[in-house]
Amino acid sequence: MTYLVKKFLDLNVVAEIAVFEPVDKVHEFQVMVHVDAAMMTFQEQLDALQVSLHSLLADDVLRDAVPVFAHCFMSDVANQQEEVSLILSKQLNCTVSCVKQPPLDGSKLALWLQLQTGVKAENDGLIFFEHNGYRQYFTTADCGERTTEKGNSYFQTKELLENYQEQLGERGCTLARDCVRTWFFVRDVDLNYQGVVDARRENFELNGLTNKTHYIASTGIEGCVSNPNVKVILNTHLIKGLDDGQIQFLYAKENLNPTYEYGVTFERGVFIDFGDRRKVYISGTASIDNKGLIVHPGDIEKQVYRMWENVTALLDEADCAFDDLMQIIVYLRDMADYKLVNKLFDQKFPTVPKVIVLAPICRPGWLVEMECIASKALCNPQYRDL
Repeated sequence: MTYLVKKFLDLNVVAEIAVFEPVDKVHEFQVMVHVDAAMMTFQEQLDALQVSLHSLLADDVLRDAVPVFAHCFMSDVANQQEEVSLILSKQLNCTVSCVKQPPLDGSKLALWLQLQTGVKAENDGLIFFEHNGYRQYFTTADCGERTTEKGNSYFQTKELLENYQEQLGERGCTLARDCVRTWFFVRDVDLNYQGVVDARRENFELNGLTNKTHYIASTGIEGCVSNPNVKVILNTHLIKGLDDGQIQFLYAKENLNPTYEYGVTFERGVFIDFGDRRKVYISGTASIDNKGLIVHPGDIEKQVYRMWENVTALLDEADCAFDDLMQIIVYLRDMADYKLVNKLFDQKFPTVPKVIVLAPICRPGWLVEMECIASKALCNPQYRDL
């Protein structure tokens, strides 16, 4: 893994880049773009982000890479989403997710960008990219204006999953076989998360996703869009073309319990083996033990350390380590914890692209949660290269 920092000093923008580049293979990039909070207005920050992205995509490091997914963290979605979504979708030509999760460095915008060589974006009603027999979709959806009737989080989650499964069916895919990662962003998570949990569990049971089969790696976290009636946003990552055995789920049972034991239905993590690499997706992970209990209630620093222990155990099960990380997203319930948590992460992960945002976790006692992506070079002759 190579870690780079590109500074656009005239724009007050910094891009943290993780580069995974096996020789003569597809190269992957995870990028976190940060705008200096000293730039006071939203328009100034958006302009700086747009110009810096243009320079970044033309840089020698990324010149042959194609954006495949972007997620913009915003401080004021009601006044920012429409313009940000329009500009980034046009500039990047990929799926763009825009969610209110304020960056805690004080800026109004931050961007997580994924790129890959050897592909081009196409559209069959959903944006996709493909290479070597694998077709990948990133999607983002909410119920939009269809939220006036039965507009609670349960019905919205039910509708989102049913709509997504219909889209999958039209493309010869299924949720159980092809979806490798989901994110549920929930408005007022303390109030609305239970509806998400109930609707997801019921949908999964109907579609053969049970504690005897498997669930899907996921993050369920506070986040919203500009429409105040939207309680839930669903982001997904799907890979069509995987063979049996390419997907393996992570449990770390000495550290963590199965999620169904406390009523939720997601996997702690997943790895996907290709011919030339292993990709690992760690779900939103907090300070929890193998009985499902919160560890170190009220102590943010100790919760960070326990969270790292849990993530370490999950990565270890995938034969990976922190040295293989390509990106980290950190969610905080209380912005007052930012300085301490930022210091701890800067000490532990000085070069890994990361962002820390304000986003309450699904259980009030959890003060901090993180998700991450790792990649590791392998030789698996039984599978095709990415």
